[in-house]
Order: sequence, then C-alpha cells, then structure tokens
Amino acid sequence: MHRFFLPPASCREDLLRLDGREAHHALHVLRIQRGERVTVLDGAGTEFFCDVESATKNSLVLVVKEKKFTPAPTCAITVLVAIPKGKIIESIIQKAVELGAHRIVPLLTERVVTQLDDDGAEAKREKWQTIAIEAIKQCGAPWLPNVEAPQTIAEFLARDEKIELSLIGSLQTERKHPRAWILEFQKTHGRLPQSAGAWIGPEGDFTLGELKLIETAGAKPVTLGALTLRVQTAAIYCLSFLNYELQA
Repeated sequence: MHRFFLPPASCREDLLRLDGREAHHALHVLRIQRGERVTVLDGAGTEFFCDVESATKNSLVLVVKEKKFTPAPTCAITVLVAIPKGKIIESIIQKAVELGAHRIVPLLTERVVTQLDDDGAEAKREKWQTIAIEAIKQCGAPWLPNVEAPQTIAEFLARDEKIELSLIGSLQTERKHPRAWILEFQKTHGRLPQSAGAWIGPEGDFTLGELKLIETAGAKPVTLGALTLRVQTAAIYCLSFLNYELQA
C-alpha cells in the first residue's frame, strides 16, 4: 500500500486532500486511480487508511476508512552529528528515521568544512526535513523526527536542554561500553532514561576542546569498538544500540 504524508493540521476531517508534491507523486509517478487504498501518515503517531474518492489533474480526495495510533517511543533519542562532506548527511537522516530517532541535529564543528549563513542553514533544514518525510513514507514510521538547522556545539548547549543520558563516541578519552552507562543510569534512577542523545563527531573526531565542552555538559564518553568508524557508520551503530536497549 502506497504511503503519503500530511501534517496533523490537514488530517482533522474524514476527507483528506493530497496537493502539490504528494499529489504529483501519486498521480504522475504511481498512477493512482479512484477506488485504490492508500495510507496517510501525519508524523504524529496516526496512520490513516483511505480510499481514493476522486482524482483530478493536481489533487486527490481521500476518504478515511480506518485510523491507527501508535504511541510515541518510550525514549526520545536525539542524534547530534557533525555534518560530513557531500550528501552523506542525507543517508544518515534516512537511517536515523528507520532507527527511531526523535530528532536530528546537524552540527557545525571545527573539523566540518561546510559553512552556512542563516538563509543557507534554513534552506538545508527544509531540504533535510523533506528527506525525513520521504523516509517515514518508505519505512512506515508513524512519528516524524524533527531535523534542526545546522548549528555549532556551543549554540546547542546554550539552550540548556535536559537530555537524561547523553553518550559521545570518542577516540581520545577514557571510555566505557555504552551499556555500562545505561546500567549505571538504571541503577541510580530505577528506570531507563526517557530521553537520550548520541553525539557523533566528524572524520578525525571532535577536537579536544569540543570533547571537553560536550562532556562538561554531561555527555558520557563511549567506545564504538576497536576500529575507527566513518561518521555514517558511527551514527548507525549508536542509534541501533540505543533503539535496541531503550525502546520498549
């Protein structure tokens, strides 16, 4: 069954309308016809199973036949990743969606080549959010992760957000296996964390100054194994582990 996306504000009635990009894909790529059954995701936990009532040149009207709500994951996972060269960040976003990330924060670190002004950062955010939307349509994830605009480590930490357990993959400091930090948190609090963060550095790792800044803010250094991993591999490693250990 083909999947489409509409934001929650567009899913309040029993008749849904696909316009613009979604309609173009449905009509001119998938060749969907009246009477077909499709799924609409709102990115906020609800799947709408619909029949196509009518199709014009530029839009489709869908009749909602059934709804299914999936509660949010038990742990909200944020991946904070240094922007790699080229389009690798797009692959990281796709995999983060598939592995249950709640939020993706692209980082401008000292060893990141990309430099953006405010307009450029917002344009990137919009493009990357679209990639996340395409990813939930592909894998069927009911919750859409938020992709933030690129920002520095200092800018993110200045927000003083409460993430219960933050882990940072590091090559340069004394490290533990990530499960050791989870067990320590569970022993202290009597439960698993409800929010977690995974900090992933660029090729060559975070600088010592950046590591100190992140760890001072509470992140726990972890080992990702004996080998030096590429950024995208490290991100998948961390997200896979956290998804397995923390999601009910």
